[in-house]
Amino acid sequence: MRIKSIITGLFCLPALACLAQKDTAKKQSIDITSSYKPVLRNAVKINFSASNLTADTAKQVAPYSIPSQNLFYTYQPMALKPLALAQDTSLDMGSRNFLKAGFGNYSTPYINAGFSFGDGKTSLVNVYADYISSKGKIANQDYSKMNIKAAGSYFTARNEVYGSAGVSQYDYYLYGYDHALHTYNRNDVLQRLTDIKLKAGFRNKDANESGINYNPNVEINIFSNRKHLTESSLLIEAPVDKTLGDVFSVKVAAKADITTYTTQNYIPNNFKFNNYIFSIAPELVYATPSLSLHGGVTPAWDNGQLSVLPNFYGEAQIPDKPFLVQAGLIGRFIKNNYQNLTTLNPYLAPITSAQLNTKETELYGGVKASVGKHFNFSAKAGLLSYKNLPFFINDTASDMRYFKISNESKLTDLRLHGDLSYISQDKFTITGGLTFNGYTGMHDNNKAWGTIPLQIEASLRWWAFKQVMIKSDFTAYTGSSYLLPGNVNKALSGAADLSAGVEVSINKKISAWLDINNILNNKYQRWYGYQVYGTNILAGVLLKF
Repeated sequence: MRIKSIITGLFCLPALACLAQKDTAKKQSIDITSSYKPVLRNAVKINFSASNLTADTAKQVAPYSIPSQNLFYTYQPMALKPLALAQDTSLDMGSRNFLKAGFGNYSTPYINAGFSFGDGKTSLVNVYADYISSKGKIANQDYSKMNIKAAGSYFTARNEVYGSAGVSQYDYYLYGYDHALHTYNRNDVLQRLTDIKLKAGFRNKDANESGINYNPNVEINIFSNRKHLTESSLLIEAPVDKTLGDVFSVKVAAKADITTYTTQNYIPNNFKFNNYIFSIAPELVYATPSLSLHGGVTPAWDNGQLSVLPNFYGEAQIPDKPFLVQAGLIGRFIKNNYQNLTTLNPYLAPITSAQLNTKETELYGGVKASVGKHFNFSAKAGLLSYKNLPFFINDTASDMRYFKISNESKLTDLRLHGDLSYISQDKFTITGGLTFNGYTGMHDNNKAWGTIPLQIEASLRWWAFKQVMIKSDFTAYTGSSYLLPGNVNKALSGAADLSAGVEVSINKKISAWLDINNILNNKYQRWYGYQVYGTNILAGVLLKF
């Protein structure tokens, strides 16, 4: 059977060879039975399982700095040139009227009021009035003060025309006599000082094309002492300045101050004389952010006598330091008319000789700076020379109730002054200052009668809450020298006067206030024979509408 299978395979080999042989006579071709279409494999989606984020409990503190809210600059501001802006026709002037009234011990009524009229765009008129009076425990230790003033402005496209009119009346009673020796009724010792004042002028509102600023004005004063004298003054000023480039400017100020003084009902003779000062002050100014220099001279005619006064001063910023140094040599005339002298001492007797004006020349130097964000301070030392400086002494030839002038022809004064302040925005402010005067080289007087050698002043304003404002003021000084009959000179005791007050806003329109003056009840004397009141308490309300 095996042999049969082998024989059968041998017979089949030729047939297989014939099938394997290629037919070259037939044309080659490829038959496609179906088209090819590629397909991507289905993607597998990844599924995420969500989880809550961990809370961040760490507090992020971002450092920040609030700039100092005070106005103490060591540079000169540049002129602003804003673009034209359409004006809002509904101008909101806020609460423009107020009335403050109160009453206190020593039979002290107090009233102060202010009223405003006009739209503030083309015209504006303000009216002010105040009155206060008191009656002391000493016979005729009374006084009263009354002021009424109206000021208005009319605005044109480039200029402002302004004017004011006012009347003031001060009643002082001459109670500085020896009450054991003399007895006077109120009318005999009344010193009533009345001042009528008129003023008018015009000035430019904006810088014009020529860079010239001007402000000419005229003022008339009629000052009188009841039944004793009348003093009329005419004051004319014409200041002009012009910029020359970016850092230079020139200023010229012409001034005329003319006074006529006349006594009346004086025995045996009445007195009449004139007192006038004319001056013109040209000045060249150089100003950069770190340096300011002013230079010029002032020719002045004091009752016909010519004097040339220096006018040189400047300030310079120390590089990379908060300090500003200042120095100068300046001169001026102080008008010693009766009105100005009674501002210093209201118990002055009528003047019966020619008025002598004071010529003052000061050479000074100092520094001022802002330290940190809130502190400001300045210190200044000056050497002043005076000619014809008036001192006040008691009239020892009478009952001592009047003061008279003792003129000093020539002397010098070493003046030291320093002040500092702490300002925290508009919520808390405290200021303090010290002034020392050392008068030497006198020729006509043994002492500087009536002057204060050392004076300290301080004040505090604190908005403790949004509706509560607390204030306080303090004044202290060493006593001045005074003269007694027989040329006996003594010195008054020093003074310390502390006052405090509070104002509480009930609403936007109504506030209540309380003032306590002379808390220490120090009955000191600024002028010999005139003791001040003790502790004085005033309370009242303030209305805004």
